[in-house]
Amino acid sequence: MTAFYDLFPTALGPFSAAVNADGALVGTAFGDERALQARIPAYSLSRDAERLRTVREQVGAFLAGERREFQLTLAPQGSTFQRRVWAELQRIPLGETRTYGQIAQAIDQPSAARAVGRANATNPVCLIVPCHRVIGADRSLTGFAFGETLKRQLLELEQSQTAG
Repeated sequence: MTAFYDLFPTALGPFSAAVNADGALVGTAFGDERALQARIPAYSLSRDAERLRTVREQVGAFLAGERREFQLTLAPQGSTFQRRVWAELQRIPLGETRTYGQIAQAIDQPSAARAVGRANATNPVCLIVPCHRVIGADRSLTGFAFGETLKRQLLELEQSQTAG
């Protein structure tokens, strides 16, 4: 399968994103095409900036604090369980966080906090599916593929957008 991607600068560093032939988002990464390819290994990547224009505009505006939500069609590949977790992540309001256990409860799998953590870690559409909003039961900023510093920056950005 081929995915069309672009790499572009944002307020929080380089960001890459890929869409399928229908224009649905299949992968994103903070970093270059190598970081993106690692998140969506089933795809071969072909650069096509025009196909990613809307994604680039929305991600850039969000990371600049000028946009509060995304209006993009998503098509991440994953198991039924992973897709349930990812759907629940999208229900976490801007500026708020949930624990892995809270997500497990929300999808009616109360003993599946670790499985939720694995699904969160394999989310191929970071930022748009806000895996960065999930934190440890002790409120620690654990489990973000792109590091604790970036996770903190994202959460602070979102909290500033909802303050006042």
